[in-house]
Amino acid sequence: MNLEGMVALVTGGGRGIGAATALRLAREGAAVAVADMDLEPAQEVADKVSAQGGRALALSCDVRFPGPVEQMVRETVEKLGRLDALVTCAGVLRDNLVHKMSEEDWDLVIDTHLKGSFLCSQAAQRVMVPQRSGKMVLISSTSALGNRGQANYSAAKMGIQGLARTLAIELGRYNINVNVVAPGFIETRMTMQTAERMGVDFEGFKEAVAAATPIPRVGVPDDVAGTIAFLVGPDASYISGQTLYVRGGP
Repeated sequence: MNLEGMVALVTGGGRGIGAATALRLAREGAAVAVADMDLEPAQEVADKVSAQGGRALALSCDVRFPGPVEQMVRETVEKLGRLDALVTCAGVLRDNLVHKMSEEDWDLVIDTHLKGSFLCSQAAQRVMVPQRSGKMVLISSTSALGNRGQANYSAAKMGIQGLARTLAIELGRYNINVNVVAPGFIETRMTMQTAERMGVDFEGFKEAVAAATPIPRVGVPDDVAGTIAFLVGPDASYISGQTLYVRGGP
């Protein structure tokens, strides 16, 4: 893949899949804006990109609110020169069974994942439409298909798939591709939180997942980052409105 000359914005870029994606896109030649709720991990990733000879910008942003999102996109364009790709990795978990789930936990997860993806896409298209080019990759999950204790997360992640399909229809005429990557079990802090919620040992949890996966291992962030890099690159120029599950099997 050759992403030379591209500028990519990755939300949730300080950790996990977001950090792996920012580093992968930089290795492929893109300048990267690394955004996270906390500036410190975003800066650590940006420093790694710079140490490898790339261009990077660290930003702090709460994607639940339009003002910070618009500022994030504006700073990306002002400091890196343009915006060619958006990847929305920002996310949180507040798992619970439906009869125990609070309205606050519902709102936080829906607002971070679904509303955040909408606000970031809306702000990015304001840049991409006039330049008549762009790539967006929104992050869903296999939990979109339903998962015990994750009514909020599942609803948000399925909503993201519908959002992306609609954006692909609306923005295709401007040469903007919008796709979804839906990871399965990926070894990150979020899956560690899931194990904690279930009261199980994380290593044992991973072994059980691997045993039930056709490719018998758990995923790692680089598995997802490589898929995202393909979708923002030139070889995916005629792919739009699709959801690609990265889960080690059907």
